[in-house]
Amino acid sequence: MQTTTVPEVSKTNAADFLPLNGTDYVEFYVGNAKQAAHFYKTAFGFQSLAYAGPETGMMDRVSYVIRQNKLTFVLTTPLKTNNAIADHIYKHGDGVKVLALMVDDATDAWHQTTSRGGKSYLEPNTLSDENGQVILSGIHTYGDTVHLFVERKNYSGIFMPGFRAWKSAYNPVSTGLLYVDHCVGNVGWNQMNPWVKFYEEVMGFKNILSFDDKDISTEYSALMSKVMSNGNGYVKFPINEPAEGKKKSQVEEFLDFYNGEGVQHVAIATLDIVASVIDLQNRGVEFLKVPDSYYDTVLERVGKIEEDLAPLRDLGILIDRDEEGYLLQIFSKPLEDRPTLFFEVIQRKGAKSFGKGNFKALFEALEREQDSRGNL
Repeated sequence: MQTTTVPEVSKTNAADFLPLNGTDYVEFYVGNAKQAAHFYKTAFGFQSLAYAGPETGMMDRVSYVIRQNKLTFVLTTPLKTNNAIADHIYKHGDGVKVLALMVDDATDAWHQTTSRGGKSYLEPNTLSDENGQVILSGIHTYGDTVHLFVERKNYSGIFMPGFRAWKSAYNPVSTGLLYVDHCVGNVGWNQMNPWVKFYEEVMGFKNILSFDDKDISTEYSALMSKVMSNGNGYVKFPINEPAEGKKKSQVEEFLDFYNGEGVQHVAIATLDIVASVIDLQNRGVEFLKVPDSYYDTVLERVGKIEEDLAPLRDLGILIDRDEEGYLLQIFSKPLEDRPTLFFEVIQRKGAKSFGKGNFKALFEALEREQDSRGNL
């Protein structure tokens, strides 16, 4: 099996039955939303935006909404046991529950996807207050993860009904993070192609890039991956599954500690990765490091770049090129005690790909971390 590249999906696909305008927000179920919000503000440069809880009529949970440019996170914690949120955290630890997608018509999005075989998570539901209305609907995807369709064209409030503005005297400055570039899911053995079929048939996505175990492997471990994109290219979901190797792959480690399939990492765009990574490191975010020898030959592989190589080497930022341009990327260490969720920071200089040339160096860095935990 060879790596295959499918031409980028047209941004004017008239046959797109599920037009998406991008990622609305990412919701995390966490053990302590107040502390998690403080962490993401401090470490990543988010600002306080909105809050929901008993004070706003939400009696079973609290949610803190934080924002940085077009990047919105919702951090949700249950207030009591014996509910679905508490069960999710007990099973998975802190992790992504909702990948919410912006749509013009949430009712039609639900009908389009469920009529094609999607399992309903939330029938179209209208939330209203003095600022207008938000319509939500949703379907299940891999593991316990869900997609919500969010229609907010008739809403002028801070976030959505049921939330109030969250005012805080503590608002650290931005680290230059802009929006969700893509979200990567890890699925079980032989489950990649069924989920590729799901995104194709239920959501109208296209497989724009495929990697097999020859592309993504080291001496010890391997995985396979396919990148799914919606019609206009605004939403991309790579899907990983394990492949046979001498030892346990990073996907297997994730599946073991997450207790199932789920979101492995969120990739976040920036226009100045050097400045963003320096700021993030100064705030305590830890990143994977590749061997210094990676930089001895990287420019021979990727060609001329605008950036000085020295700061990229110092920070551990990876470089790759495709026929459209090049990209710069770096991956954090896991954000939780369980080796599950992590983040990618990416700056695209024309490239539409996902860093295939960096896979070996990245996987070796991941394996060093796995080995230190005794999980390789």
